[in-house]
Formats: sequence, C-alpha cells, structure tokens
Amino acid sequence: MVKAVVAGASGGIGQPLSLLLKLSPLVDELALYDVVNSPGVAADLSHISTKAKVTGYLPAEDGLKLAMTGADIVVIPAGIPRKPGMTRDDLFNINAGIVRDLITGIALYAPKAFVLIISNPVNSTVPIAAEVLKKHGVFDPAKLFGVTTLDIVRSETFSATVLGKSDPSIFNVPVIGGHSGDTIVPLLSLASPAVEVDDATRDALVNRIQFGGDEVVQAKEGKGSATLSMAFAGFRFAESILKAVSGETGIVENTFVYLPGIPGGDAIKAETGLDFFSAPVELGASGAIKIENILPKVSEYEKGLLAVAYKGLATSISKGVDFIVKAPEAKM
Repeated sequence: MVKAVVAGASGGIGQPLSLLLKLSPLVDELALYDVVNSPGVAADLSHISTKAKVTGYLPAEDGLKLAMTGADIVVIPAGIPRKPGMTRDDLFNINAGIVRDLITGIALYAPKAFVLIISNPVNSTVPIAAEVLKKHGVFDPAKLFGVTTLDIVRSETFSATVLGKSDPSIFNVPVIGGHSGDTIVPLLSLASPAVEVDDATRDALVNRIQFGGDEVVQAKEGKGSATLSMAFAGFRFAESILKAVSGETGIVENTFVYLPGIPGGDAIKAETGLDFFSAPVELGASGAIKIENILPKVSEYEKGLLAVAYKGLATSISKGVDFIVKAPEAKM
C-alpha cells in the first residue's frame, strides 16, 4: 500500500499534480493538504474511477498530522506567487516559512517518507528542508529531492523544436546545477541523440531552457507562472520514485540533492565546492543510490556556464541554511 501526499494541493500546481497522482496505478491512498479548499479538491478527485482513495485536510483539527501520518512519499508544491509590491526577499521569507512548517510536519509524522520539493526557490528550499530534518534527527539524504524535472522536460521539448523533430521524448539532455535562471546548465554536448547546431542557435537554445519560465509568465500576462507543465514534471519524477520503490531498476533522473550523503556526491562537491547540486541520480527502493559525476565530460562552453552557476548556487544554498539558523521554529 502506497500513500502519497500533496502539500499545497489546492494551488495551480497542486491540483493538476493531484489529478495525475490519482490516475497512477502505483498510488493506493492520496492525501491532499492545504490551507484552503483541499477537502473540495479531494471530493472532486474521489469521483474518478481509479483505485486511489482520496482525502483532504486543512490545518484545523490536526490536519497536517492526519495527512502526513503513514506517508510514503510527500510532494510539496506549496507556496505563493510574487504579488505586486512584493520584493523577492518578501516572497522568499513567506515561501521559506511554508516549507519549514511542512517539513517539520514530515519530520514529526512521516520521518521515513520520500520528500519531493517543488516549492521555489528550490536552490534554497531544499537546503531549508535538510536543515529542518537534521534538527529533528531524521535527515536521510537519499530521500530528499529537489524536483528539477521541468528543466529536463523543457530541454527535450525545445531541442525537438530546434531540430524539427515531432517527438520530444526521444531526446535525453542532462541538465545540471540548480533550478533557476543561469544556475540551470543544459549539457547539449552530451545530448542523445546529438543536438548539433551552430553557436548562435546553441546559445539561444540554452537561454530558452534556462529562462523558459519567463515565456509562460509573459503569455499569462503576469497573472501566473508555469503550473501545468510543472505538475507534469513533478508527477514524472514522483512516478520514477514510485517505480523504483516497486522494484524497477535502472531508473535515472536529474534531481537536486545533498551531495555528501549520496555515493558519488563527494567527487562533485570537491569540484564544485557545493553541498547541493542537480545531476543524474540513480534511484532505487531506498531512494538515491548514486549520483553520476558528469562534470569531466562537459565542453569548454559548458564549463563557462557552470562557473556562473556555482556562484549563484552558493548564494542560494547559504540563504536557505541561514534562514533556518535565524528564523523562529515552526509552530505545530
């Protein structure tokens, strides 16, 4: 029996993500948690004729405890979008607090669950999660993941567009580093099949993968960001975890993880100077089995991209860790 939880289930990402999980034959129980509307979303989904039993919880009456207890996998898209007059620091502090509180709930009620973080900024929220889990003595690096799959999805889709291919799924383009702007480093030199284009096209493709989210914000006229594509990406990663848990082998996904706790991570940390990094990770029943160090294979052009990414990542990671050091404890 597999219990999946979506924390932030009533939002623009949470609702379609919950729908996809409800459709999955790998999920037996689906618990939806949010500060508003989650019982209604759960009631709606419960009418779908698939096996997963759906329940919805609000903060009142121990909702977080009830949602998290017995969870095998928790996916967290919770957070708020940036609003007019709100600084990036304002947004960070609100979303960081939301993630801290949810991770505290996981530490207390589902300490053995796989934790998949979608909430932005992932480069900071994953370190926040790690610090909270450490404080509670339940941190398992093999089970904490920052979901960077949307960068992979975009790299596949945009590469297919450039090369005039109708099926993006034929492409495998590693995307390493982080999950925002120029911390996102697509390794086109290692793509399969090969993405052979001139330098100008390459530069434009890399930029589009790095800043693809801006396209959606502009198309929605500033009234929203990527929700449906992010829900698909989040489900794709969650499904890979569930398949690995069920015994399927050879599953590799790019994801943002704590390097010192995963086999192969020390080599990447030695080269990057970072504790967290996104790279291809092999998944197994216990979570992250090993991370592949593909840094020695990158091109000279990509080394330049990585140099920029390292600086941005160092700042974002420190910001997340400092938040937990300085912020008050979660109120449970």
